[in-house]
Amino acid sequence: MSGDGYLPLGREFFLRDSVTLAKELLGRLLVRKTAEGITVCRITETEAYAGPEDPACHSYRRRAPDGRTNVMYQPGGVAYVYLIYGMYSCFNVVAGPEGFPEAVLIRSAQPVEGGELMTARRRGAAEKNLLTGPGKLCQGMDITRKLYGVPLWREGELFLAEGIPAAEEEIAAGPRINVDYAGEAAQWPYRFVIRGSRYLSAPMKEKK
Repeated sequence: MSGDGYLPLGREFFLRDSVTLAKELLGRLLVRKTAEGITVCRITETEAYAGPEDPACHSYRRRAPDGRTNVMYQPGGVAYVYLIYGMYSCFNVVAGPEGFPEAVLIRSAQPVEGGELMTARRRGAAEKNLLTGPGKLCQGMDITRKLYGVPLWREGELFLAEGIPAAEEEIAAGPRINVDYAGEAAQWPYRFVIRGSRYLSAPMKEKK
């Protein structure tokens, strides 16, 4: 048990394919420690990006020439953080064994601890909107590209911890968001949410 009462998940937890990991991360805790204080949230929404055969994945068919995706080739359990629209960070959890570049995008979460600090970072946003979207989550939890590559499987400035995992019957699946460029893969049911949660980035179009 950590000094703050949050038990890291351990590396073996992450050495699974991205689809399995995306579901297993629902209900787990994301812990961030800074000089300002600690913030903790419960993951409510994820998306799987399944490697070189997934047209929506950054590692589709090749390694990015700018080196951005290098961390995806490491063993699962490290942070892949990148910038979108030149201003918003997105936080991903690398999945699977070394050499196979898969990842899970953390789309939304429910505040658990440090709500006042999250609210200040999010400039007074309402509680249900603090972390409901990839950019919002990173802003509220102070996750930036400085955390690229940090290990998430052990206690540190950013890590994933045991929580109350979502039961299988609580998990809904549907198409991922904003991946229309991926053709047929845009309809793959690789977005997972805790069914009925109000802490989601968008309504779920559930796909059986």
